[in-house]
Amino acid sequence: MSYFDVIILGIIQGLTEFLPVSSSGHLVLAEHILKVKSSGVSFELAVHFGTLMSVLIYFRNDIIRLVQSLFVRGMDRERKMVFYLIIGTIPAGVAGVLFEDFFERAFSEPEMTSIMLMITGLILIWTGFVRMGEENIGIWRALIIGIGQAIAIMPGISRSGSTISAGLFCKVKPVKAAEFSFLLSIPAIAGAIVFKIKEFSNVGQITLDHFLIGALFSFIFGLLAVYLLLDIVKRGKFKYFGIYCLVVGIFGLIYFM
Repeated sequence: MSYFDVIILGIIQGLTEFLPVSSSGHLVLAEHILKVKSSGVSFELAVHFGTLMSVLIYFRNDIIRLVQSLFVRGMDRERKMVFYLIIGTIPAGVAGVLFEDFFERAFSEPEMTSIMLMITGLILIWTGFVRMGEENIGIWRALIIGIGQAIAIMPGISRSGSTISAGLFCKVKPVKAAEFSFLLSIPAIAGAIVFKIKEFSNVGQITLDHFLIGALFSFIFGLLAVYLLLDIVKRGKFKYFGIYCLVVGIFGLIYFM
């Protein structure tokens, strides 16, 4: 894999991790179209690390308050949010452990990824017919959103798309649903990196360079995607990404079949 390929994949990961178009799905299709072989799950986790840093930077003040709430009295709202994030993280953790082999095999099947992208598109379009709610995150809503995140382990199913859509279907305020989705990505991505850290132990210097370059570009474009998505949700344009996912999914299905 050349440095050019690494940069392209890093940019794709950064832009698509938080935009509701499935970063994993785009990486699978891009690797097959470019005919490059990345370092498998290890490389994907490296570029995920870049996007993890982008969301940590953007929400740094919120994260600091959440951590403080564990030790400071009178921060009940933030402490409840920590609890909701734990609840929302459980489904993905359970699914990742129980179905690890199934999910890893899915990354080698571009046809299935294309179908999942089409499903993501239909889900996003569906949100356009849902009346926007004014509810806040609660235990059951956090669990439902967490189930959406677990399903999104499948390449082609957008994590941000499924979690924000789940929030909208549960009548959560659009911006609150998006912010919860971003915060929920932190333990999910960090947990995946820790779970797969053993795959980084024997990489060579060239491969390590690939990891660092990919992570840098995914960080830069991931931070840009955070700003873009929050603005898009505020303007009620979330559903239009569904059309994009349908087009890409149909293209991928035709191309690989």
